[in-house]
Amino acid sequence: MNAQDDLSMKNDDVLRVELEVFRCEHRDLHDAIAALNDRGTADQLTLQRLKKRKLHLKDKIAQIEDRLLPDIIA
Repeated sequence: MNAQDDLSMKNDDVLRVELEVFRCEHRDLHDAIAALNDRGTADQLTLQRLKKRKLHLKDKIAQIEDRLLPDIIA
């Protein structure tokens, strides 16, 4: 893992900004995939790549959320 992706090296403000950027990009990909599916104009390889990128963003969002909102054991 490179330093750019290391969550432990980033402060909470930076993580919140990145989280919002990733959420926006995830939403945009969701809309793009839906539009391509509705029109039936995309080839399967393009859809597969977009879905893979969307899943990667979902994982990054979950990692950042876990860092910002750690589980509290009651």
